[in-house]
Amino acid sequence: PLPLPSPSTATDTTTQLNVDGQAVKLDHLGPLVVNKDGTLSRIANWESMAEIERQNTLRILVKRNQVRLGALR
Repeated sequence: PLPLPSPSTATDTTTQLNVDGQAVKLDHLGPLVVNKDGTLSRIANWESMAEIERQNTLRILVKRNQVRLGALR
């Protein structure tokens, strides 16, 4: 994996979207995915996805992340 950019070179390029009435913040790396074991990952091809694919992925991911976080609590 590639290292994260240093704070001095990272720009604040977050975008906030509302998905099903809930705010979701995104950066250029895309949304975080909560795995079943509680670890976090990213969608590898986020930057190459079409806008409609991103919207559909976000809609599904928000619901799935909520279910998984609830199960981990």
